[in-house]
Amino acid sequence: MKRAFITGITGQDGSYLTELLLGKGYEVHGLVRRASTLNRSRIDHLHTEPNLHLHYGDLTDGVSLVNLIHAIEPHEVYNLGAQSHVKVSFEMPEYTASTDAVGTLRLLEAIRAANLDCRFYQASTSEMFGATPPPQNESTRFYPRSPYGAAKLYSHWVTVNYREAYDLFAVSGILFNHESPRRGESFLTRKVTLGVASIKLGLQETLKLGNLEATRDWGYAPEYVEGMWRMLQHDEPQDYVLATGVGTTVRQFCEAAFSHAGLNWEDHVSYDKSYERPTEVDALVGDAGKAHQVLGWKAHTTATDLAGLMVDADLEKVARLAGS
Repeated sequence: MKRAFITGITGQDGSYLTELLLGKGYEVHGLVRRASTLNRSRIDHLHTEPNLHLHYGDLTDGVSLVNLIHAIEPHEVYNLGAQSHVKVSFEMPEYTASTDAVGTLRLLEAIRAANLDCRFYQASTSEMFGATPPPQNESTRFYPRSPYGAAKLYSHWVTVNYREAYDLFAVSGILFNHESPRRGESFLTRKVTLGVASIKLGLQETLKLGNLEATRDWGYAPEYVEGMWRMLQHDEPQDYVLATGVGTTVRQFCEAAFSHAGLNWEDHVSYDKSYERPTEVDALVGDAGKAHQVLGWKAHTTATDLAGLMVDADLEKVARLAGS
């Protein structure tokens, strides 16, 4: 039985990846941060799984990572843990760097020191491209525009370095925006679909947003975790972009989400300058041709379909909470 270790297991990607690996017969170990309140809602439905094991630890604590790698002896490590909110990274740059950049180094060092035959996946991000015009692929120049993007760029290059310096099977998946009903409520797409649900049900009247002209490449998270797994099954460690290849503006996503609920977005959305970032990223649209050619991976869910399924899920959730 293969053993996998996932940091960020309680997040959107971590929960979908856990389901995928358990379905493939893996023993899954996950890293969770100690807190006074449990935040495991995305994996609560898996609590009876005998092959799922959770461990306290943190990417800012190298000792806990060394101890866990030695105890678990994983065949695959997926580093999904991060402070992943771009705007928050401007307010918490040092914490973002310690978790997202140095945290990856700590984990790689723990694997190297244990001398394991282990495959490592690093969750890189399209935010590393930042100001570089689309389309962006594995050869595109990086130009991050936030502490988050810069921290992730360090993680990306240190993963490449450990692959070349120590012959580790270490890969980076440069994933463009991928969403789902499990997306955090402070992220743009989820904020929109929750707003649509609340407006449709008469619980609020308006939704405040920032830059409506920003263009992103939005895909469906369950499809992207399949791509992560495929990267670690390939014969050679390589880096890959995962994306739909289609750009959608925030305005267009809003239009699709409100339209799905039978609403006109212009009647409810207002601009709020406070949601703008100090440095904006205008357009991120990925070219996943390499992943399709080498791994046989392709995104199937469009941004419009994504908006619809997220609105449906949030309508059900908001109605349930309002009823209780």
